[in-house]
Amino acid sequence: MLIEAGKTAPQFSLKNQDGIEISLKDLMGKWIVLYFYPKDNTPGCTTEACDFTAALPDFKKLDAVVIGISPDSVKSHQNFIQKQNITFTLLSDEQKDAAKAYDVWKLKKNYGKEYMGIERSTFLIDTEGKIAKIWRKVNVKGHGDEVKNVLMNLQKNP
Repeated sequence: MLIEAGKTAPQFSLKNQDGIEISLKDLMGKWIVLYFYPKDNTPGCTTEACDFTAALPDFKKLDAVVIGISPDSVKSHQNFIQKQNITFTLLSDEQKDAAKAYDVWKLKKNYGKEYMGIERSTFLIDTEGKIAKIWRKVNVKGHGDEVKNVLMNLQKNP
């Protein structure tokens, strides 16, 4: 399935940091900032999670929820949340089903080695479950603010 703005966001059901299953359909009616990241407790992922945590009050005012997804386990997410004081939901995608559905499970290259991994990406999903905006190959610096600004503009100019 081609993932692009205007299309319906692919459905998923994944366990959160508390082992509770969360489905995309359970979140309908709110704006959803869905971001995929490679690994808990790594520098870029920590920066991104902390930025989203800092911006969370603003997202809540915009009636938006922030959800992070990585292939890490529920236990790893618990540790990451506790260590970094993350205040939003993290979902465990150990089978990479959601990552594949959103086309973020990609061949990557690092120091001449090729391997499969998560391409850091964010999807802004509207209240009806349609993708409003996509960011691929995200640079974490300032990304939370960029997403927030786009969401504010979309809400002002639907």
